[in-house]
Amino acid sequence: MSKTDPGNYFEDFRPGQVLKHATPRTITTGDVALYNALYGTRFALFSSDEFARNCLDGRTLVDPLLTFHMVFGKSVPDISLNAVANLGYAEGRFMAPVAPGDTITASSEVIGLKENSNRKTGVVYVRTTGTNQHSEPVLSYVRWVMVRKRDEAAVVGEAVTPDLAGAVAAKDLVLPMGLRMNTRVYDFAVSGAPHAFEDYEVGEKIDHVDGMAIEEAEHAMATRLYQNTAKVHFNQYERAKDPSGRRLVYGGVVISTAKALSFNGLQNAGLILAINGGRHVNPYFAGATVFAWSEVLDKADLGPCGALRLRLVATKDRPCADFPDKDAAGAYPPEVILDFDYWAAVPKRG
Repeated sequence: MSKTDPGNYFEDFRPGQVLKHATPRTITTGDVALYNALYGTRFALFSSDEFARNCLDGRTLVDPLLTFHMVFGKSVPDISLNAVANLGYAEGRFMAPVAPGDTITASSEVIGLKENSNRKTGVVYVRTTGTNQHSEPVLSYVRWVMVRKRDEAAVVGEAVTPDLAGAVAAKDLVLPMGLRMNTRVYDFAVSGAPHAFEDYEVGEKIDHVDGMAIEEAEHAMATRLYQNTAKVHFNQYERAKDPSGRRLVYGGVVISTAKALSFNGLQNAGLILAINGGRHVNPYFAGATVFAWSEVLDKADLGPCGALRLRLVATKDRPCADFPDKDAAGAYPPEVILDFDYWAAVPKRG
């Protein structure tokens, strides 16, 4: 009997199946430093412990996207080791802050399955939950991923497609305990810009101007940091059989790169509270320069701070001064690689 695990194929999944993922992960200050080095993120809350303590009653926290990637990585060996591509996200909620020293575990429930017409692959929908060492949930999100079948002739059950919310409601956003972001505690001079909740308008678009290329070594190091073992990111021998002949960059690397670029124009919107939805529109391969733009979709006053619902669009080798977007038929230009919808906390003037 083989002691190795080839990963699950599409026909191995069942609606309602619960998978407890292996290898708890303690997030360290070293992980935080490496994450910041890989993306060059400049948001003050995650760059300065002193700044964070002023806003969080003496505490610090890990960038929520680092928590997301760690939880995602835990799920890969069971969910997407044999994936063709990760397709999208929905209903992502950060429910408790994570600080260096916290240990994260993850589990997933299969909530939908749909075989593709080619019978070679199918789409698996899972709700993944990350918990800390106190068994408290810190993150929950849905993702759907295209997975290969082991046997094209295998008979699978009737399609089940989950009904997913278009966005997390503002009333369901969870603030880190003790968070205060107002002029009494928030230092706009050192955060990088004076722009507060009141300064943004629904419908406003922001070209983040800067560009950043992702190199092969960087995306490989990032994916290893998250213990994401998906073959499409690492196995060049297998990828050589693909028409592209190249390894795909993990979509989370694109998300974090675009988020880091959004600093220029959204300097005070670093703290993600929820992920409403997201799509990796076109594949991204290392070497191309990533640009980004954002649109303000909604606003909410949460008391201790404001929240902006933001749409973050990333492109490859195309600056975003003209805000490249999908056409009337819903088709994106080939340069668009990410369409990401999230809520972020922002300081208020009061």
